[in-house]
Amino acid sequence: MCSILGLFDLRPGADLRPLRPLALSLSAKQRHRGPDWSGVSVEPRAILVHERLAIVDPTGGSQPLRSVDGDLALAVNGEIYNHRELEQQLAQPYAFQTKSDCEVINALYRESADLGELLNRLNGIFAFALWDAARGRYVIARDPFGVCPLYWGHDADGRLWVASEMKALARLCDDVAAFPPGHYYDSEVGVPVKYYQRPWRDYAATEGVEVSKQELREAFERAVHRQMMSDVPYGVLLSGGLDSSLVAACAARFARRRIEEDDQAEAWWPRLHSFAIGLEGSPDLAAAEVAAAALGTVHHGFTYTFEEGLDVLPDVIAHIETYDVTTIRASTPMFLLARRIKAMGVKMVLSGEGSDEIFGGYLYFHKAPNAREFHEELVRKLDALHSFDCLRANKSMMAWGVEPRVPFLDVEFIEVAMRMDAQAKMVDKASGRIEKAVLREAFEGYLPDSILWRQKEQFSDGVGYGWIDGLKAHAEAQVGDREFATAASRFPINTPQTKEAYYYRGLFERLFPGTACAESVPGGKSIACSSPAAIAWDASFANAADPSGRAVAGVHQAALV
Repeated sequence: MCSILGLFDLRPGADLRPLRPLALSLSAKQRHRGPDWSGVSVEPRAILVHERLAIVDPTGGSQPLRSVDGDLALAVNGEIYNHRELEQQLAQPYAFQTKSDCEVINALYRESADLGELLNRLNGIFAFALWDAARGRYVIARDPFGVCPLYWGHDADGRLWVASEMKALARLCDDVAAFPPGHYYDSEVGVPVKYYQRPWRDYAATEGVEVSKQELREAFERAVHRQMMSDVPYGVLLSGGLDSSLVAACAARFARRRIEEDDQAEAWWPRLHSFAIGLEGSPDLAAAEVAAAALGTVHHGFTYTFEEGLDVLPDVIAHIETYDVTTIRASTPMFLLARRIKAMGVKMVLSGEGSDEIFGGYLYFHKAPNAREFHEELVRKLDALHSFDCLRANKSMMAWGVEPRVPFLDVEFIEVAMRMDAQAKMVDKASGRIEKAVLREAFEGYLPDSILWRQKEQFSDGVGYGWIDGLKAHAEAQVGDREFATAASRFPINTPQTKEAYYYRGLFERLFPGTACAESVPGGKSIACSSPAAIAWDASFANAADPSGRAVAGVHQAALV
């Protein structure tokens, strides 16, 4: 994973001399994402810049990726997990210039007239910009759930800029915005086109559909196996919760063989390393030790102090580019953990994001009135992932040049898990069936019962309850009542409802001024990470709105493993 920056819609004969250094200076703001190498391609009507984090083909996969005739230039942030299968399926020979997994995009572009069909063939995470000199055409695209960040906007001269992070464009483009996940933009069409559309978005298409435990388990195992593709040291994030533990359990089964050689050769790094972080005595650290011991990983549990977390808050907000309260709470320990991981020479980690959005793992799902509303909330949560958990995982880790991968959001696994009738995912208080029971049952025997059946702890809770309580207390001391009373006039967009939110908003505004930056962050009330729509599920939610899972009274149970 890396960063990209592109400049398009240059006038014929435009003077490129000042534009090249400008593009390079803006790209440098993202270099933390790609510290290994910088590449630039300057065309008469386009400029592409790439900052590389070398994961696959580290010696020969530098970008932008050019076709042999020089007509195509491609800058990609991402990984294409099924690139070898796609290369074998090409109708015409293609002269690959590298062993990069992403170069297959150029090959597919050459033989496909349908961009939507091309993109739907990719199983991976990606944000890319492609320039076709022969046609004077450019294409911008983003993966289905926005695992890879991407922003775009226009400068004062009407030129289109695209970048992996908002900081590269925030002071240049007054209309900077997130590029929509699951879409592409073709300069020959002129509007974003949604390519990722699935029948399961409509509950009626899933009603009555059963998925066996075996099918669910095997689909997830394939997803983890696919995403272990790497030519550099890697590991797993292991909080001790269900999701990260399942990722680790599956990875441990494949770690000793090299994925890139069809499991025929010994892996270059056969011992699986796992990583966790929390305050002293946190629930996650205790649970992670149990899971790691059972799985046999080389485990690294790190502690941080409240003061250390507080110290890096401005840096965290600068990197994650949001003022969302729950995202900041959870991003801070992840940011600290990423620095520890980087110091150990690890460049890629597998993580558990996406499971709660697929299976209804957040505790407020206990209040869902029926399967249809449960499913519709899942779809809303998946659509919003790029603004919350995917943003957190990607930007917190990439702040230190560590690539996070998310097997639960593998497109083939999603097809299996989301076509299932949501009735199978719902809790049943009468029988004691808890959240995500269908997933837990599919992996019986893979983990100790204390981990497999551990109640959901949101990451910002699991690192230690003192973390959130301390943040609230700190904000209360920093933001006076008189200052907070001006919130609506100072921040008319998504006006902060608490002093904690006001404090974060102030830090954000100094780094990302302007209406467009403020509008890039979704608003609305939430309880335990719900969408605003789910507040209506329980009368008590409106008054108890807080993103912490502890806000769902009567459901959350604090416990150490």
